[in-house]
Amino acid sequence: MRRFFPHPALSVAIFLLWMALNNASSLAHGVLALILAIGLPLLTRGFWPEHPPRVKALPALRLLGVVVCDIVIASIDVAKLVLGPTGRIKPAFIEVPLDLQDPFVGTLLASIVSLTPGTVSIDIDRSRWVLQVHALNVDDREAVIKAIKTRYEKPLKEIFSC
Repeated sequence: MRRFFPHPALSVAIFLLWMALNNASSLAHGVLALILAIGLPLLTRGFWPEHPPRVKALPALRLLGVVVCDIVIASIDVAKLVLGPTGRIKPAFIEVPLDLQDPFVGTLLASIVSLTPGTVSIDIDRSRWVLQVHALNVDDREAVIKAIKTRYEKPLKEIFSC
């Protein structure tokens, strides 16, 4: 079964999304949706991790809430900074030492940091397990490091049991 459906949930999602986007229920659309639902996961199989990691749902939902709130608050803060006097802006490059050593979870952490306005992940140094971040406005480097580790890294470690 896994040979034809390496990612069954993705296949179902592709099928339903194709049918919903076409807003039609003809046989031709159904066949094309089925071809895409089987073909796309097969064609992209090499890009996926061997086994998708198990996720703890409740901590994941809590992290989602934290990230959404942080995005809204950071958007307001960045707008104030950009629209105000530019002399107040204190950009900085920060190295955040990571406790996790899973490339997938590290990439998620870097993505979350980049999603939050005012911060951009530059690189994950996997030899030292350090996340390199550029922040638009930094008063206290240690506070930024602590925020990333407690608000994002710690929940990700709990979600993926790493």
